[in-house]
Amino acid sequence: MGKNEAFAPNFLDGKTVVVSGGTSGIGLAVAQGFAGEGARVLATGSSERRLDDARSSSSGTITFSKLDVRDGAAVDRYFADLPTLDVLVNCQGIARPDSEWDEDVFLDVMDVNLSSAMRLSRAAFPLLRKNGGSIVNFASMLSYLADESVPAYTASKTGIVGLTRAMAHKYGRDGVRVNAVAPGYHRTEMTKPLWSQPDSEAKIAERSALKRWGTTEDLVGPILFLCSPAAAFVTGVTLPVDGGYSVG
Repeated sequence: MGKNEAFAPNFLDGKTVVVSGGTSGIGLAVAQGFAGEGARVLATGSSERRLDDARSSSSGTITFSKLDVRDGAAVDRYFADLPTLDVLVNCQGIARPDSEWDEDVFLDVMDVNLSSAMRLSRAAFPLLRKNGGSIVNFASMLSYLADESVPAYTASKTGIVGLTRAMAHKYGRDGVRVNAVAPGYHRTEMTKPLWSQPDSEAKIAERSALKRWGTTEDLVGPILFLCSPAAAFVTGVTLPVDGGYSVG
């Protein structure tokens, strides 16, 4: 396949994409990015308010559904009802700063951020295998760094890197590729306490190689690449998308 063919603008036409955690922030931007390239996009979330907000802002181009990724039976039912699937993006994630040292909170964050990626991927695999599909997981710059206020978030995102490698080898023999992206500091509601303060905003921008914060849209292109024919021999990789922050 030549370069031009690999990057054909219609490579997502007729494809079905599920974006878990796709009702706000980065997940919604990713869902909109796939939809903009012609894919049929199904986005899930657990908050009724965010589902309603997402529906009103997406002009009917994306189908939004409620799904609790901690509920294994619900996850299985969701994928059993799909006729086909080409891409799964595991964008679901939470952080509970300063509360994650409590065991119950720790386990809940681990379940949403790490265990659910395994749960959704296993349920989606039979459909992905039929189409030679791909999975993209969400790691983080905290897969490589540390933040004492979010031990569960740090541990779960570190675990995503290992899970991605293991799933790449498990599913690769059936033609399913598994990769991850590791975002840095992007302007979202989760990071608003930092970017809304001039001192912390400037300090973080200065450490990055590009001297700025990321946007949600900065993650769309790398994810589209990982799901495209251009990345046909790329699997088991975690791609940092942090403006060079983690190597600063």
